[in-house]
Amino acid sequence: MKAKVLLLTMLCGAVLTLSAQEYQPQVGFSTENGSKTNFKKNKASDNIFISIAGGGNVLLGDLNGNADFGDRIAPHAAISIGKWYNPYLAFRLQVNGGLMNNFSDNGEQEFQWVNPHADIMWDVTNFWAPYKESKVFHFIPFVGLGYGVRAGTSVNGISYLRSESLTANGGAQLLFRLSKRVDLFLEGQYVLVGDHWNRTYTDRHEYDRPFEAMLGLNFNLGRKEFEVLEPMDYALLNDLNSQINALRARNSELEKRPEYCPECPPAPVATVAKEYMNNTVFFRLNSAKIDKNQEGNIFNTAEFAKKQGAAIKLVGYADRKTGNPDYNKGISERRARAVAKQLIDKHGISSNNISIEWKGDEIQPYEENAWNRVVIMNTNE
Repeated sequence: MKAKVLLLTMLCGAVLTLSAQEYQPQVGFSTENGSKTNFKKNKASDNIFISIAGGGNVLLGDLNGNADFGDRIAPHAAISIGKWYNPYLAFRLQVNGGLMNNFSDNGEQEFQWVNPHADIMWDVTNFWAPYKESKVFHFIPFVGLGYGVRAGTSVNGISYLRSESLTANGGAQLLFRLSKRVDLFLEGQYVLVGDHWNRTYTDRHEYDRPFEAMLGLNFNLGRKEFEVLEPMDYALLNDLNSQINALRARNSELEKRPEYCPECPPAPVATVAKEYMNNTVFFRLNSAKIDKNQEGNIFNTAEFAKKQGAAIKLVGYADRKTGNPDYNKGISERRARAVAKQLIDKHGISSNNISIEWKGDEIQPYEENAWNRVVIMNTNE
């Protein structure tokens, strides 16, 4: 008995330890199967779910009586708490139980039982199909281990003692999204317990087998969606490295100049034509949020416009290989307006000096698809 309790305690402790780790694995969607997509890790407090369910169970044991199937059905309930570590893998702790009916030569037994267990859940829909947080239907099989306890009972003057057994649990959920925070699910679960569970010993079965069917609600806590990680753009990275190396070479040449130079007559003042600047702000997939590493381009454009007294024209774009024309038109507008807002709020550019256009995916200014998630800034007189 002590060994069984220790085993269950260690199992629950392992699951809770996983839940306590701070995972930091996108809002949006993936164009590849979930198994081929990389996701940012969310916080430990995100992607937690609590569920309640109710239904019925049937004990498929050594049924020596002639009971109808309907007479064997008994009420059943369950409560669960779990966490999704990515869109297709979760752990949960569930406690289920209620009444159970058993029929034998000694008559009908009705007893209470409870079965706490820890499960690994696999969202097949997200694993094999492209990930999309707003997907309505999910097929989620699961397997787990637990511990079952049935209360003692008395039938026709015969007392049946309390039974305990390790359990193997398995089944599947059909889950339907009602809203971002609430899901409806139908769950079927099959449990293996020791042959002595129903206190009827025969050579027909090595295990007793309760089957449960339940309907329930899932409540999602914290952040529910996962963010897709885009693969690194190595062409852009190599270009930036080339620019850095060129600047280093120029600095090396400048360091060779003498510290002091002989005085020279002042050079005549040349008339310099007004300069113009073109600059860019690149965005992540399905995002109109300005990354920190892009804010320098906005700052440079704003300072140049102030110095030259120039107006700024913003044109937003979206890449053609993702989304659809209507969606891309909208996100290119949001990108352009986000850049305009930062120019006005953060850098003091007057809205009268800013003009905005958005092209969606009608025009692709760059051959590289990912580069077309961009707002191009032009200064003019």
